[in-house]
Amino acid sequence: MSLADQIAPLLPHLRRYARALTGSQKRGDAYVRSLLEAIVADESVIGREADVRTGLYKAFHGIWSTADLDVAQPEEAGGVESIVSQRLSRMTPINRQALLLTAMEGFTNRETAQVLQVDESRVSSLIDAALKEIDSQIATTVLIIEDEPIISMDLEQIVRDLGHDVLATVVTRDEAANAIATKKPGLVLADIQLADGSSGIDAVKDIFARFSVPVIFVTAYPERLLTGERPEPTFLITKPFLQSTVKAAIGQALFFNSEKSEAA
Repeated sequence: MSLADQIAPLLPHLRRYARALTGSQKRGDAYVRSLLEAIVADESVIGREADVRTGLYKAFHGIWSTADLDVAQPEEAGGVESIVSQRLSRMTPINRQALLLTAMEGFTNRETAQVLQVDESRVSSLIDAALKEIDSQIATTVLIIEDEPIISMDLEQIVRDLGHDVLATVVTRDEAANAIATKKPGLVLADIQLADGSSGIDAVKDIFARFSVPVIFVTAYPERLLTGERPEPTFLITKPFLQSTVKAAIGQALFFNSEKSEAA
């Protein structure tokens, strides 16, 4: 099997990770595209990892940590010092990188150490540090758009365990519109297919028409939303999900949202 054939099924998941890592669909996809261009030019950038998936993510981190694809132009940013400052402010700390790799992408601690090029003994402490940061995040209100009762209850419990309040749990697009009529949520968790046949994507578009808010989509079919061919979500978790996956996604979404709030 060619390297291209081995990489192809991994790309939707790499896009999901890249977007969560950068906090942006546009920047995440740009880094993945840059990596693919590098691979086309020289397949050895993947390295000699026994597992192609580990090698792919390791190569991605090499691109992400050195390239300046998401940095503003000098005339817009106020000089080199400002460019560096802006880039550093958008860098996901290594402890969160470790958490995303394990909780969202399902890497083992050993594989995560290979991707991040750190000692395996350090990975557990990095994850613990990331979880502590998430636990200490400022509480917000969360709108849950989910029509499956068991899943909505699980999401509610996770949200409350993290110290956040549930603004409402709704099952249709119309109910979502009613829920935000009087109060803006600080975060939205949205299923794709809703009870009455309406779309969670459309419900989120309604929300975006009124205000900006971080959104995490929850779906059993992530590949359908990660083609790279049209506007897609920045944060995405897959059903069935683990509590740690939801926790990592919420923490990362609020991490970037708090940065935007501080910069405003």
